[in-house]
Amino acid sequence: MGDEPKSLLKSVPGLEMKDLPGAETCCGFGGAFSIKFPHISEGMLADKVDNVVASGADTLVSCDMGCLMQIGGGLSRQGSDVKVRHLAQVLDQNPPSSS
Repeated sequence: MGDEPKSLLKSVPGLEMKDLPGAETCCGFGGAFSIKFPHISEGMLADKVDNVVASGADTLVSCDMGCLMQIGGGLSRQGSDVKVRHLAQVLDQNPPSSS
């Protein structure tokens, strides 16, 4: 997630942001990548899901629907309670403060 989305999230009252180790690393979805290379994709996803769970966050926010579907599915299969939300959903439900 780039600086602009992070700036918007930081302006949401009561929202605590946590750094995600390996945030810059692909989740393994990448369009057709997950279909052409399922075993590699599964390994990449496992690493990402482990990092999300280890972060202690209760919600993962992203701007990429492919990542949200991939990571959300991985979290669900693992039985995790971590929610996945698109940035627009978070901002719609929690408008940033104007200060």
